[in-house]
Amino acid sequence: MYKLYYLPDACSLASQVVLRELEQDLELVNIQNCNDFAALNPVATVPVLLDKNLTLREGAAVIIYLLEKHKSHMLPSEPIARSVAIRDIMFANATMHPAYSRLFFIANTSATVEAKQEMFDSAAQSITALWDVVEDQLQGQAFLGGNNVSAADIMLTVYSRWAASFPVNISLGVKTSQMIEAVLALPSFQQSLHAEHQQSAA
Repeated sequence: MYKLYYLPDACSLASQVVLRELEQDLELVNIQNCNDFAALNPVATVPVLLDKNLTLREGAAVIIYLLEKHKSHMLPSEPIARSVAIRDIMFANATMHPAYSRLFFIANTSATVEAKQEMFDSAAQSITALWDVVEDQLQGQAFLGGNNVSAADIMLTVYSRWAASFPVNISLGVKTSQMIEAVLALPSFQQSLHAEHQQSAA
């Protein structure tokens, strides 16, 4: 059984969904209820995955590790398809995730309301441009992984939910919206949301 350290609605949600897609047993630990989390991860970010004596951190590394260990269409064996899947995971983790993280940074600045809104608008434009890249990739297919949901689709869907917490207008293309709706409807995604919120309410 895996142990996954998480924060509700954070990027660790993607790792949990991937674990459920791979039909793996897991134990969830909310780091808000963990006194020794810094000993596991000195930078205090989620997710952190424990697999027996192995401790992994960084979302992309956790997901790639899981896909390497458990065979899945989300990490094809064919070299070109495999490289594309890894590229999409890294785009989600290293490009889209930081773009959304900027919204949290802006919200915590001491700027005036007007200045903050200008920064939010600028960040929203940048995020929309990144979603345009996703929209282009989705032409002719339902998911970044083709006909099957990919790990990158799951990661991007998690990030897309964060915009609701900020005064931003982020535009999504038709294919992108359809992809996000399909991922949100996955039993693994709904089970993951329920598990996080159930623990938070306990």
